[in-house]
Amino acid sequence: QVQLVESGGGLVQPGGSLRLSCLASGSNFNLYDIGWYRQAPGKQRELVATISSGEATDYADFLKGRFTISRDNARRTVLLQMNSLNPEDTAVYYCNAKHVKWTDVEYWGQGTQVTVSS
Repeated sequence: QVQLVESGGGLVQPGGSLRLSCLASGSNFNLYDIGWYRQAPGKQRELVATISSGEATDYADFLKGRFTISRDNARRTVLLQMNSLNPEDTAVYYCNAKHVKWTDVEYWGQGTQVTVSS
């Protein structure tokens, strides 16, 4: 099993920055593709960014270069650096892991709240 724990969320003013962390426990972290998702109240969950086991990255169009995803396999951690935050970024952010070869093996974290408000 893989357990994912998100952290780093909180309250930030518009224009501020936050750094989210997804810490994975278990083995073979390097064999998982990792994605950050977010869900605002009354909204559908949406993909924010992904990073593959080979460290290829992809971002949602709405980010416009404001977010950066990275991973540290040694520490089994995936980071999401969020800059120039605006109220529309307010949501619960979730970490997701999918096994490279067994894609039906999927894990979700409990999420971390990000609130952007004056």
